[in-house]
Amino acid sequence: MKARLTALALSLMLGGVCHQSVLAADAPKYSLREHYTKYEFNIPMRDGVKLFTVVYVPKDSSKSYPFLMQRTPYSAGVQSGGELHYGEDYYPEHIGPSQEFEDSGYIFVKQDVRGRYMSEGKWQEMTPHVNPNRTKGQGNESEDMHDTVDWLLKNVANNNGKVGILGISYPGFYTSASIIDSHPAIKAASPQAPVTDLFMNDDSYHGGAFMLAANFDFYSAFVEAENPTPLPKTWDRFDYGTADGYEFFLKHLTLSNILGTMTPKQQALLRPTIDHSTYDEFWKSRNIAAHLKNIKAAVLTVGGWYDAEDLQGPLTTYASIKKNNPTTYSGLVMGPWVHGGWARGEGKRLGYVNFDSKTSEYFRTNIQFPFFEQHLKDAKGKNLAEVTAFETGSNVWRNYAAWPPKQAQARTLYLGDNGTLSWKQPAAGAAFDEYVADPRKPVPFTAYPANGAPKEYMVGDQRFASTRPDVLTYRSEPLEQDVTFAGPVKPKLFVSTTGTDADWVVKLIDVYPPEYPAGDDGDERPRGGDTAKPQVTMAGFQQLVRGDPLRGKFRNGFDNPQPFTPGKVETVSYSMSDINHTFRRGHRIMVQIQSSWFPLVDLNPQTFVDIPKAKPEDFQKATQRVYHAPAMYSGIEVQVLPAKP
Repeated sequence: MKARLTALALSLMLGGVCHQSVLAADAPKYSLREHYTKYEFNIPMRDGVKLFTVVYVPKDSSKSYPFLMQRTPYSAGVQSGGELHYGEDYYPEHIGPSQEFEDSGYIFVKQDVRGRYMSEGKWQEMTPHVNPNRTKGQGNESEDMHDTVDWLLKNVANNNGKVGILGISYPGFYTSASIIDSHPAIKAASPQAPVTDLFMNDDSYHGGAFMLAANFDFYSAFVEAENPTPLPKTWDRFDYGTADGYEFFLKHLTLSNILGTMTPKQQALLRPTIDHSTYDEFWKSRNIAAHLKNIKAAVLTVGGWYDAEDLQGPLTTYASIKKNNPTTYSGLVMGPWVHGGWARGEGKRLGYVNFDSKTSEYFRTNIQFPFFEQHLKDAKGKNLAEVTAFETGSNVWRNYAAWPPKQAQARTLYLGDNGTLSWKQPAAGAAFDEYVADPRKPVPFTAYPANGAPKEYMVGDQRFASTRPDVLTYRSEPLEQDVTFAGPVKPKLFVSTTGTDADWVVKLIDVYPPEYPAGDDGDERPRGGDTAKPQVTMAGFQQLVRGDPLRGKFRNGFDNPQPFTPGKVETVSYSMSDINHTFRRGHRIMVQIQSSWFPLVDLNPQTFVDIPKAKPEDFQKATQRVYHAPAMYSGIEVQVLPAKP
């Protein structure tokens, strides 16, 4: 949801369930206007609130068509000439998820949700499904979907009585919320990168630590607006005054100072996210996963292994629907994608990391389109596996009967003396490793200046961090055979601090061999094609596979913050988001541990305070220790698949 609003992101938000098809250079330009007629309606809900809805109907009336819907807070309007437009004369370039849908024929529907743009009512952040204090104008997403479907079936000609719904990010949340107690006409749904539980490794918090860079960037543009109105016509970007977000945030240091750089309008939606810094009722009431019940539609949940915003959401959504609706198909697709990356482009690479095939095109053509054709048009074809997951490292698609794969076995990689990493518990050596963490000199999350959260950081080269004295680095010997991890990554650390609070950031890294071939499409090149920047070689590349923090005060529960006793050894255990990655023969496995990841994650003062109210004097240096002595074996639990032939 809170991705940086690049041109591609804006296209995704404002252009509909859009796509960028790769067409031959001499192919005739496709015209949506030629094949579809656009209508705009104000559809009444049960409480009298009217929701603005755009409908694109095939001009060929010789047959009937299913509905394919998207419900969005990002506008059902059309972006044209750099501005947002409403009106039946404005057409987007495309409205379907891919060209196949427009060619096959669907009735495409796009709706402004309550309180956004041209729809009436009161908008709510992550609309609580159960809200005993609902006020006038506030709604319930499944009720709004039910009333919309009823109206469409009765008022739009040539429909076949079947409805599908999909959406990415926030529209992914609305997809999930819309199919609870689902209308019988809804036959297929695809929540993609769905915002699910904002506090639990979703957009807002990871391990109880606030995801600063992405949230600040998002909420500076995503603001409440008077409605119904098509304004604002453009998204206003925040002016950092520098190209270096690290410099900007460190200069202001405290969250209160950082908020002070925003206008009251920009603060309005961000401030509650910051102020509710524990897993309280504000967050619990917005966790849609707990309510995903009585779903009759087939569901295909989609996510990306390198989605910096909503990686956990798809995994939680898939598991919840499967558990609560045992007779309903709950499928999962996880690919090597950034946030929404499967909806556009080829999906062949991210940053310097190559996936060897056009993974996004494969998904759109061979998974997404057949899924909706089967359930909305009764098309014959091969049934999809329950889980289709791209295995990074080896770069192959795998099918599983469930996720995590039942054949995966838990094993622990142990941290050892002298930076070693092994499947065996260390026999002897130093009892601990230590470093001094200084919140005024935090560890950056990229090796280069950036604002927001550049998508490629999820596979970024970690060599810059390995050389810092405030980062502990452990590495295995070169692997003698491939090893595949499939499932959650769970750090289990014995730690102490001289402070009263501390963040523990753990990164799992794939270290490439010291000799590694350059790819034929230019692996060894400057970032972004800028010849002024130094070249990066893949030989010795330290690819981030997964990284997540735990704010130490939450080691005994996210609603139960507790201080550390200085010098006392305590257990810190948590679950990072899942992976499906093969470390190839000749590569090494690396683990890095640090106490800041800035400004991706907000600064921990390392004193036990309510961080949104922290003052500059609260930010103190601390000595952090990680133990690997007998009875205090720190390690990383992973799920290992049996070796493949």
